[in-house]
Amino acid sequence: MEKTLIILKPGTLQRGLVGQVVDRFQRKGLKIAGIKMMQLDDNILREHYAHLVDRPFFPTLLASMKATPVIVMCLEGKDAVEVVRAMTGATNCRKAAPGTIRGDFGMSGQENIIHASDSVENGQIEVKRFFADNEIFSYSLLVQPATYGPDECL
Repeated sequence: MEKTLIILKPGTLQRGLVGQVVDRFQRKGLKIAGIKMMQLDDNILREHYAHLVDRPFFPTLLASMKATPVIVMCLEGKDAVEVVRAMTGATNCRKAAPGTIRGDFGMSGQENIIHASDSVENGQIEVKRFFADNEIFSYSLLVQPATYGPDECL
């Protein structure tokens, strides 16, 4: 099964949306393989957003992501990256479709509730960036036979 990284950003915590967002992933059938709260610092943010470091808005992004702790999650499931990206919606919340996390809970381009890995490769890199090997758990969900067909359970 594929793994992907989710970051519930400071605005999600400030607005009391953590439970609603996590609930959506669980109701979809995704498994939480790892979850923790952490305070991000400049080093991990510069690594994680290396592709944005030279952009004029980067200092604002840094400040926003350090405003409160965040919750990081490793989610697991069949085609998890694609499924989670579809569930999160467009980066700019005003352009995100209703029914998506950003479309339902956000109004901002920057304060956009959630980060989700954008590819399988980045998902693997990002999970390793935020989780030690002993923080990712392998277990079976009792509902798996009702969530996946027999040929989809790997």
